[in-house]
Amino acid sequence: MAKALLGYVATPNVHQAREAQLRRRIAELEAEVIRLKHENDELAGSSDLGRVDLSTADLLEPAGS
Repeated sequence: MAKALLGYVATPNVHQAREAQLRRRIAELEAEVIRLKHENDELAGSSDLGRVDLSTADLLEPAGS
């Protein structure tokens, strides 16, 4: 029984392992968001039209109005 208990204690906790995976994925996604924001800022700065601020209402409004 001692070996069984020792083996149980020595194995990594499944919840801790999953939490570590999720933390790594969150860090990857945050890095991707930052990269895309920088890319978007560069594209907005280089466009001939400049920056146009549109609201959600502007985007949902029919074209003919």
